[in-house]
Amino acid sequence: MMSGLRWLLGVAVFSLSLLVSLNTHAEGNEQPSVFENEYTARLYGFSILATSRLSVGNEGIYEFYFNIHAMLGDITEISHFKWNAQQHYAMPLDYSYNRSGIGNNRDYVLDFDWNKNLVTNLNSKKSLAIAAAQRVQDNLTYQVQLRQDVIAAKTNLVYAITNGKETKDYHFEIVGEEILDTPLGKVNTVKIKRTQTNDNRDTYAWLAKDFQYLLVRLQQEENGSAYTIYISKASINGKAIDHF
Repeated sequence: MMSGLRWLLGVAVFSLSLLVSLNTHAEGNEQPSVFENEYTARLYGFSILATSRLSVGNEGIYEFYFNIHAMLGDITEISHFKWNAQQHYAMPLDYSYNRSGIGNNRDYVLDFDWNKNLVTNLNSKKSLAIAAAQRVQDNLTYQVQLRQDVIAAKTNLVYAITNGKETKDYHFEIVGEEILDTPLGKVNTVKIKRTQTNDNRDTYAWLAKDFQYLLVRLQQEENGSAYTIYISKASINGKAIDHF
């Protein structure tokens, strides 16, 4: 059971919401498209629903919302960011995390001050200095950057992620292409792996090549067990995707 709980939390770390729907220009410099998507799975007889949504408001500020809901509990993450079109960079402004019903409840809020190069955990009132040249991300905006870099055919997929206390590098690699069967039909995908050196978990994501690199499957493998979650509903720029 603990492995399953770790997987559920791990989904929030790797995040199902890799599906920031960017236009597929080779330069990778288009603005992110808005979307709303759902993913489903079953774990020890429990149904799991994940919702991922990107919207844009005044002054070009994006809101990235991600939620996992199950009888075991809920995880909600929200990030606000600006897209720097000149540097092709997702610049986080604030990020919040809330977990309830899974182990100990937890919540915190991060504030990014780019004038002072500081990120502050508003719950603990502690700040962390950011190097001026370091493109630090929160737990959601790095996914925007990852997709942008995949579209631009970059191979150095390393991202500095902060929780307000420390900054860690997340490493990814493209491991191949596959044709997948999904609830929405067969689809050509690119397979991405998060490379980790400090535990025995392997996390994989499959992105639909012909549908703006939409995330269609996420799988975590640990101690001989595999936990998988599939796309069940998708909408990009207000247009539903009924079938691949």
